[in-house]
Amino acid sequence: MHKFDPSKRARLMSDERRNELLPWEFLKANGLSSGMTVADIGCGPGFFTLPAAEIVGPGGTVYAVDSEPVMVEEVKRSTPAAHVTCIHSGESSIPLGDGSCDYALLAFTLHEAKERGLFLEEVKRILKKEGTLLLLDWEKRDEERGPPREERIAKEEAQHLMEAAGFVIEKTGNHTPSHYIVRGRKRGEGPH
Repeated sequence: MHKFDPSKRARLMSDERRNELLPWEFLKANGLSSGMTVADIGCGPGFFTLPAAEIVGPGGTVYAVDSEPVMVEEVKRSTPAAHVTCIHSGESSIPLGDGSCDYALLAFTLHEAKERGLFLEEVKRILKKEGTLLLLDWEKRDEERGPPREERIAKEEAQHLMEAAGFVIEKTGNHTPSHYIVRGRKRGEGPH
């Protein structure tokens, strides 16, 4: 299973990557807005966490969640925002309450999960009823950068996994030639 090497985390914050992925615009275009509570799961050094904190503003909350302690520490060092909480988690156990988030972002993390179904069930658990899950991942093809092709998940498979976990798919498409998105909403079930 391919896991990103935390010692190479500085490249995740490059201007080149920022110009390609346009994190602020990407999150706004996919429904993140002021006052929301968002979990950036697999936050790395905070590439999407910092724009998310700007978008939700001080009336919102951003949980920067990662299974790598070095990544969590990196976000702590780089963000002065009081409404960002850094959390070290297990892969399929996120220490947040049931229905505690309006929005969850999985940017380049699903392909790293060992038990993808369990992982998505856990993400669903922390979302409120009708909460949004935004998935961004690598197209399943050979490229010089990113994870090896055999470690990538095709967009259709990601969509199927999300549906199997109880998400209604609202949007699929390409963000860049190398990256796709799948956006889903938690089915309105239960008390959250």
